[in-house]
Amino acid sequence: MTTIYDFHAPRAGSPRSGASLPSDPTLLDDARRLYDALSEVIRVIQFRDRDRACCYDVSVSQCYALKAVVDGGPLTVNELAANLYLDKSTASRVANGLVEKGYLARARDPEDGRVVRLVPTPEGGRLCERIDDDLSREYADLLSDFDPDVRAGINELVTRLGRSFAARVAASGGSCCVTR
Repeated sequence: MTTIYDFHAPRAGSPRSGASLPSDPTLLDDARRLYDALSEVIRVIQFRDRDRACCYDVSVSQCYALKAVVDGGPLTVNELAANLYLDKSTASRVANGLVEKGYLARARDPEDGRVVRLVPTPEGGRLCERIDDDLSREYADLLSDFDPDVRAGINELVTRLGRSFAARVAASGGSCCVTR
């Protein structure tokens, strides 16, 4: 069976599934340009982050997991897996690495002692803050050439895109493509 990545067709089960192409003739071209632009940004960030992970003693996955636990409060491994769009076994390995490094700890849930939650250690909280501060300074440098109104628009647009992508992943069970 050959998999075809059809980024232009609606996904099965989506509201537009089976619908004809949009009536706006520029929409498909705009979508293609957005896909190309986002792909380039994601590629650069992923490879840059992967190469810099050693500076903080954590992998990129561990960095995202640490931030999820710091920002989201105590999380079970299942909650962490859902947050990171990973399967439970992968999330568990990522969390174990952070526990071994002393950035996360396991704690019993006070309301249900059978439930174990991941909590940041003080060292993990400091590391997450350091990473956030360093990246914020880097992004400030990146945004420094833009007017404040443009920066606000960029932040609004990226936030909306992120929510839209997250909603699609949650609704589709993580499928990223249409297969034929």
